Amino acid sequence: MKKNDLRIQYKQRRKDLSNVQKEELEQNIYQQVINLEVTNIKNVHLFLSMEKFNEINTTPIIKFFRDLDKKIIVSRCNFHDDSLTHYFLDENTKLELNKFGVPEPIKAKEVNVKEIDLVFVPLLISDAKKYRVGYGKGFYDRFLASCKKDVKTIGLNFFKPIDTIEDINEFDIPLDKVIYPQ
Repeated sequence: MKKNDLRIQYKQRRKDLSNVQKEELEQNIYQQVINLEVTNIKNVHLFLSMEKFNEINTTPIIKFFRDLDKKIIVSRCNFHDDSLTHYFLDENTKLELNKFGVPEPIKAKEVNVKEIDLVFVPLLISDAKKYRVGYGKGFYDRFLASCKKDVKTIGLNFFKPIDTIEDINEFDIPLDKVIYPQ
């Protein structure tokens, strides 16, 4: 299938998850995150969940990495050029929803993208080669292209990867790993 068709299908599949199903899937995902080898990781970039899209709740993941004394980094969207600017997220950072319902930091300390060691990437579905379908604006593709060469990238998803995404292009960047319920 092509990205647009997959986007429609998996947005609906995620929307159709009951609260109980979602919590069970999240617990499986959280356990896999806890089991990751992160000794050499200092700065972890996470997406802040959009409740209206029934995304994976990243709050427990943020807490887990904070407990390991890792620095947490989140982004603000620039809708003029579909880019992201990155900021440290500490316990006192205030958040506000942007026009699409994405929580974003206010008055936080900006971070150079080259300081990020690990990026957790939101997605709707991925394929066997670890390419992903997101919401279609290219924010994360541009972001990942600007990261240092040895950054680790991990997608988080409720659904098992499909065989192939038909319309991958030269701007699509495969992830290092995709975590989904086993």
